[in-house]
Amino acid sequence: MDREREPVEKISAVTLLTVDMAGAVAFYRALGFHLLYGGAEAPFTSFRVGDGYLNLQLDSVERARKAPWGRVVFWVDDVDAMFRRALAADLRPETSPTDASWGERYFHLRDTDGHELSFARPFTPDTDERDR
Repeated sequence: MDREREPVEKISAVTLLTVDMAGAVAFYRALGFHLLYGGAEAPFTSFRVGDGYLNLQLDSVERARKAPWGRVVFWVDDVDAMFRRALAADLRPETSPTDASWGERYFHLRDTDGHELSFARPFTPDTDERDR
């Protein structure tokens, strides 16, 4: 890739609106996200995600309920372990872990505000991701 033609290096943070900060914080903590600041009573909360951040912003006028659909994809070390963690936290993933033809194992889960989250890990299609 030619870096001069692509001046944007990476996404530093994604911010999602929430109408229930306490519920959203509990949801992400149950999945193992590391809380940096904010929390259940805060208007803004930040979690560390690798070398980036997932932020939650309290939406006091409930725009989040009318927001357009979107998906955040998180790469994890072990897709199946994350799936089991979600089930153990009484969360309801929309899909089971699946090996996709494009070379990722993934599953989808909606957060408390309906944002779709995909937990994924790339693999070489000629290897079995489940052995990792």
